[in-house]
Amino acid sequence: MSRTPRIGILTGGGDVPGLNAVIKSVVYRATELGYEVYGLRRGWESLTHMKPGPELDSDYVVPLDRTNTRSIDRTGGTWLHTSRTNARKMKAGNLPAHVGPDRLKLLETKPGLYDFTPIVLDNIEKLGLDYLVPIGGDDTLSFSQVLADKGVKLIAVPKTMDNDVQGTEYCIGFSTAISRAKDAINRQRTTLGSHERIGVFRIFGRDAGFTALYTAYVTSCRCLIPEYEFDLDHLVELAVEDKKNNPSKYAVVIAAEGAMWKGGQLQEWGSADAFGHKHKANIAEVLASEIAGRSGQETLASELTYDLRSGDPDAVDSMVGMTFANVAMNLIASGASGRMVAIRGGKYSHSPLPDPNMGPRSIDIPTMYNTDRYRPIYTGRTGLPLLLGIPVPEDPSL
Repeated sequence: MSRTPRIGILTGGGDVPGLNAVIKSVVYRATELGYEVYGLRRGWESLTHMKPGPELDSDYVVPLDRTNTRSIDRTGGTWLHTSRTNARKMKAGNLPAHVGPDRLKLLETKPGLYDFTPIVLDNIEKLGLDYLVPIGGDDTLSFSQVLADKGVKLIAVPKTMDNDVQGTEYCIGFSTAISRAKDAINRQRTTLGSHERIGVFRIFGRDAGFTALYTAYVTSCRCLIPEYEFDLDHLVELAVEDKKNNPSKYAVVIAAEGAMWKGGQLQEWGSADAFGHKHKANIAEVLASEIAGRSGQETLASELTYDLRSGDPDAVDSMVGMTFANVAMNLIASGASGRMVAIRGGKYSHSPLPDPNMGPRSIDIPTMYNTDRYRPIYTGRTGLPLLLGIPVPEDPSL
């Protein structure tokens, strides 16, 4: 007797608004197509830490249906929870207690470091998963490629407020982040104007400046991005000029967390996460201090990071999340695997899983960023996709 085919779905890395819309829409479409769905809690940790036994480990696996997902798309975050687990580089001290020493010895790649890929493959088989739908950014999707190479059938969904996943022009969470940043900056204009200050706003973007650039686009502010080292003295001149020319006597500079001036360096601190990322010193605080010291102007540093990923999604992220889910289910129903749903050339499509060796997608400086004025380029937009970036070419294999 044949069993019902089964899909596992998980969210990895940082949460963003719109994830629950994907989860719900996958469940609704899957049930229409005759699949059942298991939600895998806490990202890849679900498949590295799931306890053995005849029953489902409720800490990590929850059956999903139309009843328990009916209203989850009305809220932000991820109903399945998340983690930054890197199954290929599990550290001693963060390992599941039920994996014995003999098995750990086989999994050890370096002293105190373990590759849990075989454990993940075992658990996928134990759960009877015919497909996986991992939702995440570059780090989460890099392990998706490892599993695809091992024969696991999966269709990935890109999400990150940085909007920097290779192969797609849009990632879930980006629109809401821009909308939230715009609202926050516009609210703080009143305080900046009241005290006649230069405000420096730190925003997400360790490796790519999309969030900073697009926020600057809709707020008409200066912006600093990781792709271009700026001249600090020139920035100070622009900020002082902006303040002088503003009737309310204030200025605004938006800095991506990875932005840096020529010859500058930000310290990193704390332990690296599972993917090797350490916390960087706050560019807004450092830059505000530099501007004050070089100009004699009063400055204010403001943090605009985690607030941008909190709360419910805007209309764009709700719509894209729902549509990405349905595109993913179409691919699963057709038997496709090892693909990522995407927007390419302004259209819903799909692409190969991102190649980790390519690194994040980045701003195209000549067409998108004015390197003299530290602003977005507003002209020459005809023929470009709605979200202004350089279009990802259509996949010729489609």
